[in-house]
Amino acid sequence: MTAPATPIGLPYGRALTRDDLAAMPDDGHRYELIDGTLIVTPAPGYDHQSGVIELLVMLRAVCPVEFKVMIAPFDVVFGKKTVLQPDLLVARRTDFTARDLPKVPVLAVEILSPSTRHIDLGLKRSRYEAAGCPSYWVIDPSVPSIMAWELTDGKYELVGEVKGEEPLRLSDPYPVEIVPARLLDG
Repeated sequence: MTAPATPIGLPYGRALTRDDLAAMPDDGHRYELIDGTLIVTPAPGYDHQSGVIELLVMLRAVCPVEFKVMIAPFDVVFGKKTVLQPDLLVARRTDFTARDLPKVPVLAVEILSPSTRHIDLGLKRSRYEAAGCPSYWVIDPSVPSIMAWELTDGKYELVGEVKGEEPLRLSDPYPVEIVPARLLDG
């Protein structure tokens, strides 16, 4: 016989904090905070994970020594009330702690899923932009496609968008060529 599930005692009437986030269960969901609001998404599917793994391999192969490539779940802390977990991130090695990344990454990447599409393209993109993240990429495995934005004068500008077998050559945070269809080859 198993014990009944204990409900999470979320606070009522106030924004959530990083301390509240630490109390979330380890249940396969991804828990993030945006301005004190809890965002819960289910575990990602096959195409999503395949895209993350292939991009990780590609970016690590050409990553300069001063940077580190990480995949979710790994906290990026923008303050007490905003903690995100991009699907993949690149940051300076010296900016990491054993627990998290308390500084803005140089690149944040999200792989779209049906449950995260609007969050990744809207809410998360605006938070990375406001925090000053120099590069933000979104990959859609259903097409497949990639859109890449770079921060210019505090605003994201689309610097590339390709589909299928088209190559996208980017220089920030370091030179790389990505062919969206090949992210699903793994």
